[in-house]
Amino acid sequence: MTLVDLLYAVTTGPERRRKLLTPVGLLFAAGLLLLVIFGGFFTDRALALRPLLPGGLGVSIGAGLLAAGLMLWAWCLTLFKGKGVPFDPPSQLVVAGPYAWVRNPMLSGLCLALFGVGFILHSVSMVFLWTPAFVLLNVIELKLVEEPELERRLGAMYREYRERVPMLIPKKPARDGSKGR
Repeated sequence: MTLVDLLYAVTTGPERRRKLLTPVGLLFAAGLLLLVIFGGFFTDRALALRPLLPGGLGVSIGAGLLAAGLMLWAWCLTLFKGKGVPFDPPSQLVVAGPYAWVRNPMLSGLCLALFGVGFILHSVSMVFLWTPAFVLLNVIELKLVEEPELERRLGAMYREYRERVPMLIPKKPARDGSKGR
């Protein structure tokens, strides 16, 4: 059984199983975020890296990025109406709000927030190593597992959405209903 098959079996399986697995997914995600933060902290210390933008400038940039990222992430959660990802996703494709501009705004929000924390902590390795690695791993997971599962579960609707809306870098949606190319 592939990871796509496993995710599909969970997302289309009994509601009780989806609800039980949602906290597991959240704990795993929280663990990855903590790994990025502490990985940056320990890498900077181990390599004796100089602080990135020490003082108020780094904190100001970081606070803005952190706030923007958390607001974007929270907006995405409200659109899911109490559903938990990836194990208990909404039954219908969400294309409103930030999802009209980018397919993975939750990841975009988390990345902004991580960059913000990196600047607040003045962490060179968090900004230039750990957060980009986190993004890369998530993109690989999205391409190999989540997107094939979404296509399997949602079919042509998801394929059209994937063709029209970029994965991570926002693009203004077409106003006239065309594909916006």
